[in-house]
Amino acid sequence: MTSNVRGTFQYLQQENIRLQEENEHFRDEVVRLRLVLRTLGKLSQVSTSINKQTDIMKMLDQIMASALICIGADDGTLMLADEDTKELAFVVAHGQIGDKLTQYRIPLGEGIAGWVAEHAQPQIIPNVYLDDRFSPQIDQTFQFKTHSMLCVPIVYNDKVLGVIQVLNKSNRKEFNQSDLVMLTIVSQLAASSLARAETLLSA
Repeated sequence: MTSNVRGTFQYLQQENIRLQEENEHFRDEVVRLRLVLRTLGKLSQVSTSINKQTDIMKMLDQIMASALICIGADDGTLMLADEDTKELAFVVAHGQIGDKLTQYRIPLGEGIAGWVAEHAQPQIIPNVYLDDRFSPQIDQTFQFKTHSMLCVPIVYNDKVLGVIQVLNKSNRKEFNQSDLVMLTIVSQLAASSLARAETLLSA
């Protein structure tokens, strides 16, 4: 076998391996997108089927679980804004510290979540310790280690109802714009669900 033929053969082998890996990646991505679509579909059904008997806390828990599935993370919190006290109340928490955070509160404006609630602007933070807005108080109190964060406001009719915060992707990669789009969709469904629940309960 001449060196030219041998070189061509090696190139074709390498190219075949590359294409196989690429196809595998695409298959994994298709599976993930199908899961995301199913999850968003179920969440949309939850949003439209709210009635006076709906368990609001269970609904919020489903919303948080859906957010984590869509993003591919294990840890996250859903906070609601308390207009009277000017605070964010942790009403749902999934992951390592879970229930320990429930009913924990932070002032509006404190930390990245407080900033997002005040400014109604979503944030992708690759490394929280390089962000001046990050408050390490919760990490220190509950022995948790936040590396990266994706945080979006829950907004309805220009009013911030709360914040959804997702921490540390399961694959240890950074959050990206696709993750932000997914979490924004979840937060919009959460906003319409909360608004509908409030209307029904006040009727």
